[in-house]
Amino acid sequence: MLVYAPAALLFLVLCVSVLRERRKFSNAVVLGLAVLCALAGLLYRLVDSGSASAPVVMWSLLSLGAVAVLVLTCFLLLNGVRMLRKEGRSPSNLLSLPAALAILAVVALLATAAALRTPVLIGAAAAAGGLALYFSFLFLCFVCYAFLYGRLRVRRKADFVVVLGSGLVGGSTVPPLLASRLKRGREVHAQLSRRGGSPVLITSGGRGPDEELPESHAMADHLVAEGFPAHLIEREDRSRNTEENLRFSKAIMEAANPDYRCVVVTNNYHAFRAALTARRVRMRGQVVGSPTAAYFWPTATLREFTAILVDYRRSNAVMCVLIVLGGVAAWWATWR
Repeated sequence: MLVYAPAALLFLVLCVSVLRERRKFSNAVVLGLAVLCALAGLLYRLVDSGSASAPVVMWSLLSLGAVAVLVLTCFLLLNGVRMLRKEGRSPSNLLSLPAALAILAVVALLATAAALRTPVLIGAAAAAGGLALYFSFLFLCFVCYAFLYGRLRVRRKADFVVVLGSGLVGGSTVPPLLASRLKRGREVHAQLSRRGGSPVLITSGGRGPDEELPESHAMADHLVAEGFPAHLIEREDRSRNTEENLRFSKAIMEAANPDYRCVVVTNNYHAFRAALTARRVRMRGQVVGSPTAAYFWPTATLREFTAILVDYRRSNAVMCVLIVLGGVAAWWATWR
């Protein structure tokens, strides 16, 4: 059972870390490492047992991995085309296509290096494969932990519900994406009210260059039109991005109640990154998500993951340099 000790230790570290602070990306990485160690221990036990089924299991796993890569690539290509048709040619809406092309490029490079076995190709393939594994691991960690974070129950008491803005259609109309956040915000508010509280709902969003009024005002008007009490709404109308949403909303809550607790509402694909940002600005609150259209989720998730990579750019840059140096070492070893 000692082969499972690293996985058990990492799982214990994860539990302690989550109890202390749920809103950390390191939790996602520790979760991924725990799963990898558990799988490694399982494979070691299988091989060490000398079972005749061990080679079959290994080849089955390799085949399953190859099929998964093929299916993922096709899915990303199709999703990229659908996003292009539905959402336009904005670079942020086309991340599925570059991701699929990157997978194809790495596979082609690995196959070419295996066939030709030249030192340059071996070094390039080692670096590209290492980078692909690194970012794939981080992405899986992000998706899995974000899913778990999104399943956490709303705390029993909160003084505020903060709904983050996401842009208006035609300069004044609440789009379906934002309407889903407002609906979720009303549900959370009703849930907290049933527990005996009387939270204030803060609509958070400033006025963009192509908008006729601040997002927070359009959001408040939408809520009132749906029957939500106007006197329970507070408007935060200066912010231009998620961090400012949270900072300026935090200032409103602290002015009203220095010991506040809050629940922040956004879309499900954005919830974990918003939670990371909330931790960075020292906001005391949990982030929950509202449903998102299925076709929009893959590209939106890739966009959120890219933003997190940028937030942790120093550590990622160090890892990328080390992986590239490993590729150089592979080139040098085969060249000599």
